[in-house]
Amino acid sequence: MTQTAVDAQVDTAPGPDHAHARRWWVLAVIGLAQLMVVLDATIVNIALPSAQRDLGFSNADRQWIVTAYSLAFGSLLLLGGRLADLIGRKVVFLVGVVGFAAASALGGAAGNFEILVTGRALQGLFGALLAPAALSLLNTTFTEARERAKAFAIYGAIAGAGGGIGLLLGGLLTEHASWRWTLYVNLGFAVLAFAGGLVLLTAGRPANRPKLDLPGTVLVSAGLFGLVYGFSNAETHHWSSPQTWGFLVAGGLLLAVFAWWQTRAAHPLLPLRVLLDRNRGASFLALAISGAGMFGVFLFLTYYLQASLHYSPVSTGLAFLPMVGALMVTAQLSTTLLIPRLGPKPVVPLGMGLAAAGMTWLTALGLHSGYAADVLPALLVTGFGLGLVMPPAMSLATDRISPEDAGVASAAVNTMQQIGGSIGTALLNTLAASAATNYLTGRRPTPDVLAQAQLHSYSTAYWWSAGFFTVGLLLTALLYRRGRVTQEAGAPVAVHM
Repeated sequence: MTQTAVDAQVDTAPGPDHAHARRWWVLAVIGLAQLMVVLDATIVNIALPSAQRDLGFSNADRQWIVTAYSLAFGSLLLLGGRLADLIGRKVVFLVGVVGFAAASALGGAAGNFEILVTGRALQGLFGALLAPAALSLLNTTFTEARERAKAFAIYGAIAGAGGGIGLLLGGLLTEHASWRWTLYVNLGFAVLAFAGGLVLLTAGRPANRPKLDLPGTVLVSAGLFGLVYGFSNAETHHWSSPQTWGFLVAGGLLLAVFAWWQTRAAHPLLPLRVLLDRNRGASFLALAISGAGMFGVFLFLTYYLQASLHYSPVSTGLAFLPMVGALMVTAQLSTTLLIPRLGPKPVVPLGMGLAAAGMTWLTALGLHSGYAADVLPALLVTGFGLGLVMPPAMSLATDRISPEDAGVASAAVNTMQQIGGSIGTALLNTLAASAATNYLTGRRPTPDVLAQAQLHSYSTAYWWSAGFFTVGLLLTALLYRRGRVTQEAGAPVAVHM
């Protein structure tokens, strides 16, 4: 049996049967922690109007409840991944869980806007420790091909479905308790994840600890901060504003310098061997594109259901559950059956094509569309598509990674999703707002015209999301290697160039 432990050094190993059982309990702990992090990308969104009324902050300030989390999370992920390689994944995982819970408690108890934003920023900081540690634990725990496929199917389904679950849970808590419980709910997840991690994960530091690349850490953290901040500003400032393009240019330049430095650093933060494998590079792109495209579903369909069809927050969350179910079904199918038999080249592009078709279907929604006939089929098609993209891409992005690089490779997976999501949110919000403005030009702003303008803005966002997935189809079809991905039983997960 492969090892249950998740660091390169292993304590006294238990018997084979016990080891097998522990591996799947480790997956349960990792999945619970990942769900906690993914939920917080959407669970607070539905609660924002209630929090705004309670704490009395402005519409302009409201975006910072979301941006504070994404800024800290996106800019510190690679550092968090390398710290997991340096210190030990169990320690970083547990610190991340405790810190995330404490930050959630702080935000939930906030008496003013400043404390709430601080709590959200701290959530992002500790999430940047927790998320890459969790994925690297999964990567180093499951090395046998068949078990790895099942484990990544479950993990990928959680990562893809967490946004929809967050909308449902956020709606339930906001409607029947308080907006504060969208933050307090993390305490329950954290207690279970911490207790499970403390018992099940093996202590110890990696045998070959890399040194921390301080210049690289500063460059990439500042560069990612610039990109996320610049795209976030695009939602409230024009693209011509220095607060938008200035940060984007600065972020891009810093990341270019970081890439140059990684070729010369004695102990690079993100070794280029992590990125240069074709299948791995294609997987990183697939995750970024799916992260950008998914916001067309979660963000604008949420607006449509609540503003146009007048759904309650709970009904809106329930409306997404079939998509979550479809995603989970195809997550299992893609990683355990299709990828081992066909390889990624036909599977991931097919998923991108289905997701593009689902988004295109949504463009036909009108003010009197029905859920069963119009919304549900598009959600199912999109869910089937995402299930063929996200779990296989997550698995392949960390496949054949040496143990000393597992943390930073896992961080790169989360970074690509986060940057993709930030870009998608900013672009789609800006394009949708412009479409609504253009629609109103020359028309009297009657209630019916305003409703049609809103509908036109949603349709524009769906078309662009479909475009993202179409680009993803072309790139993954071009970049993925032909043939199956093979892994010898018991072989070390070495990098294949």
